[in-house]
Amino acid sequence: MQWFVVHTLTGHEQKVKKILEKTILEKGLADAFGRIVIPVENLVRVRKGKKVIEERRLYPGYLVIEMEGSDENLRLVNSISGVTHFLGSKTKPIPLDDAEVQALLDQVKESKEKVVTKIPFTKGERVTVTDGPFTDFIGTVEEVYEEREKVKVLVVIFGRTTPIELGFHQLKSL
Repeated sequence: MQWFVVHTLTGHEQKVKKILEKTILEKGLADAFGRIVIPVENLVRVRKGKKVIEERRLYPGYLVIEMEGSDENLRLVNSISGVTHFLGSKTKPIPLDDAEVQALLDQVKESKEKVVTKIPFTKGERVTVTDGPFTDFIGTVEEVYEEREKVKVLVVIFGRTTPIELGFHQLKSL
């Protein structure tokens, strides 16, 4: 079996994967197809003061499929709604070599295991404190501590600018 890259409509990767898996089972072609991989990574975002883990596609609009490269199988995949084409020439798609496949699978595995935190704030940005003793104070981001998921914010307390350290979840952008 070889690995091929399939271009889909962006945002339709999951739909194409489900339809393809269903079609493979219905036609009894499970032995001609292997894994279907959507390269994604886990991403932590702060929404409404809460941490939310969501998946983000590493390569939007692309699937990687392990399959036999017969004309019948290629036509089957191309016939799926949402698939635009295989990567390669128009007549014959080009399979990935083993090193490329291994690098891609390692990247997907590593991305799934580690969680990437989306930094919602930048230095100099105006923010409102939404939680804690300084609720409703407005300040300016002075420093961002990405690894600790904290931010140093300068707020005005009794007419003096004071630095306070808050978590990402305790702030909201203005």
